[in-house]
Amino acid sequence: MVSPTARLAAAASNVVGKVLRGGVADLRPMPRVLIDQGPNRSLYRMTHSGAPVSGPPILLVPPLAAPALCFDLRRGCSLIEHLVEAGRNIYLVDYGNVAFSDRRLGIEHWIDEVLPRAIRKVSEDAGGEGVHLVSWSLGGIFSLLVNADQPDLPIESITAVASPVDFTAIPIVAPFRPLVDLTGGHLLTPVYRAFGGAPSYLVTRVFRATGISKEITKPLAILSHLDDRDYLAQIEAVDHFMDNMYAYPGRTFGQLYHRLFRTNDLAEGTVDLNGRKISLSDVKAPVLVVAGENDTIAPQASVERVVRLLENAPEVRFRTAPGGHLGVLTGRRARGTTWKYLDEFLDDRA
Repeated sequence: MVSPTARLAAAASNVVGKVLRGGVADLRPMPRVLIDQGPNRSLYRMTHSGAPVSGPPILLVPPLAAPALCFDLRRGCSLIEHLVEAGRNIYLVDYGNVAFSDRRLGIEHWIDEVLPRAIRKVSEDAGGEGVHLVSWSLGGIFSLLVNADQPDLPIESITAVASPVDFTAIPIVAPFRPLVDLTGGHLLTPVYRAFGGAPSYLVTRVFRATGISKEITKPLAILSHLDDRDYLAQIEAVDHFMDNMYAYPGRTFGQLYHRLFRTNDLAEGTVDLNGRKISLSDVKAPVLVVAGENDTIAPQASVERVVRLLENAPEVRFRTAPGGHLGVLTGRRARGTTWKYLDEFLDDRA
């Protein structure tokens, strides 16, 4: 049990760190080298300092709008750091910022061009080995669609963390459905067409709004945890992540809105992209699915739905872990839950 004196000293040290040094979180990115680049695609290989690299390549796939630093939140709570320290061969694809000129890019751009090119380059860079995809949120949906649509790609497995499939199972969107139906699905259409997509500042506000209760109580939580450096560092890292959100391209946002949110196509296992149908039943890679127990953006029921749709995958594992949408991927408790599930899944594939 920590003495009051020790807690007071720790609190004083943390206050000095926050006030005089700009914070207590170590936000340095893990070392990496750029190995390939193209439209909406920067591909990095993570570098290792002395640790021998073993095993097949692992490509980390972020969602749209969220920065790739979701996998590298902060030192001590970075999935990349965890995997690199385990000696795994890690790659990261970063889509970069989305400009107004990208407004005509649809989902097809990511599943036809960006991800396939990244996957092939990773395999080539790793000596022709198959690639394990580790994805978060919408990145998981894109990874599954890529595998279903292009079975010739060298994909060995897919891990999808907090990837919602059944949008009727998301309580926070339920109040908007009657209005969407009343307007024939055109509630948001004029907005995203006018802006060329969903602007980054709007994405940030929506993301924060999903955890509004935590935002309201955050000042009190910080005061009550002034002696807990790891707790304060996590809050700083999450704020840094949210301050770096990207925009959604207009056409992609429209497809997500009409195909996933409004008509809930993916919950039945098939998505129609302008007459081109992609079915999740065509996924032929082993899949690990992880849902957050406190996730309001991708609740467990919304994520778990995909298990029944992957009927031809050789193996589908479903796990739950504590945390919200970001927390299940890289929260402080993810170290002993989600990351452990991932390690076990990857080791079983070796």
